[in-house]
Amino acid sequence: MNHTQAEKSLVQSRWINFIKVLAVFAVLYLFLISIGMIGSAFKGLGRGFAENLIKSNAGPLIGLFIGILTTSIIQSSSTTTSLVVGMVAAGTFGDDPQLAVAAAVPYIMGANIGTSVTNTIVSLGHIVKKNEFKRAFAASIIHDFFNLLSVLILFPLQLSTGIISKLANGMTTFFIGSGTITFKSPIKMITKPTVHWIHDVLDKQSFINANWLLLILALLFLFLSLRYLTVLIRSLVMSKLEAFFDTHIFKTAIRAILFGIFITILVQSSSITTSLVIPLAGAGILTLRQIFPYTLGANIGTTVTAILASLVSGTHAPLAVAFSHLIFNVMGIVIIWPVKRIRDIPLRLADWFANISLKNRIIPIVYILVVFYLIPLILVLIVR
Repeated sequence: MNHTQAEKSLVQSRWINFIKVLAVFAVLYLFLISIGMIGSAFKGLGRGFAENLIKSNAGPLIGLFIGILTTSIIQSSSTTTSLVVGMVAAGTFGDDPQLAVAAAVPYIMGANIGTSVTNTIVSLGHIVKKNEFKRAFAASIIHDFFNLLSVLILFPLQLSTGIISKLANGMTTFFIGSGTITFKSPIKMITKPTVHWIHDVLDKQSFINANWLLLILALLFLFLSLRYLTVLIRSLVMSKLEAFFDTHIFKTAIRAILFGIFITILVQSSSITTSLVIPLAGAGILTLRQIFPYTLGANIGTTVTAILASLVSGTHAPLAVAFSHLIFNVMGIVIIWPVKRIRDIPLRLADWFANISLKNRIIPIVYILVVFYLIPLILVLIVR
């Protein structure tokens, strides 16, 4: 009798776990849909304004802030980079390819900072739970602080020596004439139709702008998916998943960087790559030190899309702009990572700021609005 009961209990446990696995995939899909909806809504609300900003052809410092603001508005560094590549190809920055590439580099640096706003917004989904939020918010802003530190080091270096644009121009000479290479993101293939369908349904509602409706619904989906994704992961696989990450994927910094590169090339979006680990950080499965190198890999991986697209053109300037994005991210890692005292700066800042944010949880919202939107917008408007 006891043996029969044990068998029934085992079967029941397996069915429960199977249902939980299906639920994880369903909630994960909802999470990915919500990120796609946020990006689509922001593009609809501000793409025209963002394009006009880039076309203003400002000086290096304002170009940096235009890159931040544009990418924060349209939620895609790939889109910003593509717009800049298009401008360079059209001769907006001048007829000399080398000077045009040098003028475009600050916009690319700004795009690198702006792209980290998405995973910071995602971390707000944990805001109602104190410990979860601290871990998730710290994991999101470490990406911000590393990118800011890279810009603080490399922006003056680029202005004084032109090192990034010179290296990019040099690399381009080896690749001109390469054949067409294309790759489609499987994540976008399964989420884009749903996002478009939701947008079309909302577009038929005339009482409010469809993009605002899409953004509101996206945030609702985001909060719901994060809440249940964290609960499901904890109850289902936390101990096994934690052990797997510790012994395999995140065992060393190099592995974490390579994994970040691979996933970002696969999904063609650093926003998705970095956002995926936020629930794992919130659940306590991944630590801040494990996530840090993974986000660096995402920075490198996100440059591949623009490089592949630029190879198609077969012209010098667009490919050099794409390579400048790659060189900027690689140089940032090469300069910062080997020196422990410098490497620990983003870690300490992320932990410190996450602790401050626990005292008043309006601070993260103010941080997003001020750093990614208000400061760049005010500076751009003053100069213009």
